[in-house]
Amino acid sequence: MGGRVKGRAGLAQAEARSARETAITACALCDRPLGTRTEWHHIIPKSRGGTETVAVHPICHRAIHANVSNRDLATRFPTIAALHARDDIARFLRWIANKPADFHAPTRKSSAVDDLSHGLPPITTE
Repeated sequence: MGGRVKGRAGLAQAEARSARETAITACALCDRPLGTRTEWHHIIPKSRGGTETVAVHPICHRAIHANVSNRDLATRFPTIAALHARDDIARFLRWIANKPADFHAPTRKSSAVDDLSHGLPPITTE
């Protein structure tokens, strides 16, 4: 009996998720219409306790993580509006604005984002 209840709860969650996903038509970062591929970005990284997700294009998702460390996403840029205020993200948004929904290009990790430095500038001893 417990399996059926659990199964029904899972179905209800899946139906709710499906309804949410079909209602979303624009990327949370660039506001362009979503294409055939959609990724879900944790606004605050899951590793930092975040649960809220937003739909984004794959290229937009990669641009976020190429320019901002998870630590900074959790502490300094916990909203989409805060990301828009970053110069590198704003430059990306201007560049991507007129591209088609399924546009893809290689994304390079910013030299400012280093897993060891957590996005901090290098230390100088002068």
